[in-house]
Amino acid sequence: MLTMPILIDGHNLIGQLREVSLADPDDEAQLVMLLRRYATRKRGRRVVVIFDGGVYGHPGNLNGYGVECHFAKSPKDADSELIRRIRAVKRRDEWQVVSSDHAVMGEARAKGLTVISAQQFARRLEAMNAPQPNASIREKRNDRPLSPAEIAEWMRLFGVQEEEEEE
Repeated sequence: MLTMPILIDGHNLIGQLREVSLADPDDEAQLVMLLRRYATRKRGRRVVVIFDGGVYGHPGNLNGYGVECHFAKSPKDADSELIRRIRAVKRRDEWQVVSSDHAVMGEARAKGLTVISAQQFARRLEAMNAPQPNASIREKRNDRPLSPAEIAEWMRLFGVQEEEEEE
């Protein structure tokens, strides 16, 4: 079952992430890696991310694993490309838009698309990628410590004999 595709304002989202900086020359690739994890965990999720211009000769291998990347070509910026794509959506109940840009959000809402702020979506990505605390083996099995009698029984079963204390 395919899930609702997402149209993302790339640099807008990067600006809301704690772990990726707009000042980093590889910020787009870092975001794409996060989005790939997101898309693969949400089976069938299609993610379309639009970036402003980007660096000349930017690697074209960012597409894949459910993520499709586009760099707006001059003189357009990502916002105008997002608005163009929003206007072209045929089945508005099937798309979500991630942006905090007022013009993009307004266009998406006017078209009837679901809008998620870049800040909200950034928190989702960060929560998904946060290390999960692991329960200890004892907590997972709901164990209790062994009693001295149980320890003695295990030692007997394994042929381990306690050294007799010297008096």
